[in-house]
Amino acid sequence: MVRVFEAAGGWPSVRERLAPRVAGQDLASLDEAVEFAVRWHADQTRPAGEPYVEHLLEAVCVLVEAVGTTDVDVLRAAVLHDVVEDTECSLEDVRQRFGDRVAVLVDWVTKPAPSDGLSREEARAAYLARLRTAPPDALLVKLADRLSNVQRLDAHPRPEKRRSYYLETVSSIVPLARSHPWFRQWYAAWRDAFRHLADDSPGARPR
Repeated sequence: MVRVFEAAGGWPSVRERLAPRVAGQDLASLDEAVEFAVRWHADQTRPAGEPYVEHLLEAVCVLVEAVGTTDVDVLRAAVLHDVVEDTECSLEDVRQRFGDRVAVLVDWVTKPAPSDGLSREEARAAYLARLRTAPPDALLVKLADRLSNVQRLDAHPRPEKRRSYYLETVSSIVPLARSHPWFRQWYAAWRDAFRHLADDSPGARPR
């Protein structure tokens, strides 16, 4: 069975769950990061309609509850990992508020906008290739980020997106998990459980 991480109760509920594992001063630092992310992401939602912040909190839950990460900079980067890519927030805004290490981690997992003649697909491919050289802490954030995005992939409303995201995860993200025992096992179980998505096509129904 594939373990699923929930954050539907929002930050107060997640904070209570993390309190036994994360030091009080670090929880206060996470309070600030969550407030910052909520303000920038505003009313953004996920494909199935949930508040976007749930995705960010799920990534944090993965890191703390499954992997045992308590490094507050890594956890803050998990909360903030989409704020530069998906809002008008700049990397410099993140650096000024949370420091250089958090900004560096966020930068590693931020897909750049297409530029220098590259198409959107080419820019995405370059981003995924660059992740192969990511430092270990940035890789933890990315693996937790993608886990949150694919743990309920069969609920995505677009069959072709389910298929393409499954195939991309298998080819580009699963290999990155090889050096992390827990992530390696989780993604192996997920790959088998969601294998049917590789056959999805427009008009197909999720199984």
